[in-house]
Amino acid sequence: MISQHSYFQQCLPALQQLHNMNFTKEQLLQKDFLIGQEKELSMYYSPHNDYINPDAHIIIAGITPGWFQMKTAFKQCVSSQSHHHPLEQVLYETKKAASFSGTMRVNLIDMLDQCGIAKAMGINGAAELFASQRDMLHTTSVLKYPVFYKGKNYTGHQPPIERSALLSHYAFEVFPQELNEIKNPCLIVPLGKAVENVLRKLSSESSLSQHTYLFGFPHPSGANGHRKRIFEEHLREFTEIVEEWAVNRRS
Repeated sequence: MISQHSYFQQCLPALQQLHNMNFTKEQLLQKDFLIGQEKELSMYYSPHNDYINPDAHIIIAGITPGWFQMKTAFKQCVSSQSHHHPLEQVLYETKKAASFSGTMRVNLIDMLDQCGIAKAMGINGAAELFASQRDMLHTTSVLKYPVFYKGKNYTGHQPPIERSALLSHYAFEVFPQELNEIKNPCLIVPLGKAVENVLRKLSSESSLSQHTYLFGFPHPSGANGHRKRIFEEHLREFTEIVEEWAVNRRS
């Protein structure tokens, strides 16, 4: 299912010029893909959050796609298009390749396994959510498209989302509309404090109160030095929440 907020068609002519390129920052962080700018913030189009899985049972939400994910998404999108796949398939393949790609995905899978996600979902391991059981998973970001602050990946803190009209629009209007496209009561895993803060505000809204939230889940990035300690401190709580969600899901 294609997001109603997709910039894909608008960016398609520029996308089609990307064949045989190295996908450098100079090639991708340019005016044809610029969605919005505000002071030292800039938001650029990336094709991997345009596919929405309305049948998902678990939602993993980051703050915003980083440069590595953006580059991976453009590479996959150009490759899929070169094989003349239908648009929805192109966007699905792009999301599958780019979402939480790299070491972050490895860490995330390990953390989900420790929380008992595989048992709760009746699968062999959380890695299957990114492969054969992808239809159970929806990955997304509070800020749908890559945001950069002073040219570096935006982390959710400087400036705070609430102090930016551009970021607030995506976090508190576009993001909840996307979550409302998903039919099932889901287990939502917010990656990091900034995502958690947004979801705590949104979860009080009636349409999003049906979901179960793993609040306190640390960001799986290798750069997060406190990740293991925070995760271990909350692990028992996480496993209990997952077990309870699994029971409710079956009833």
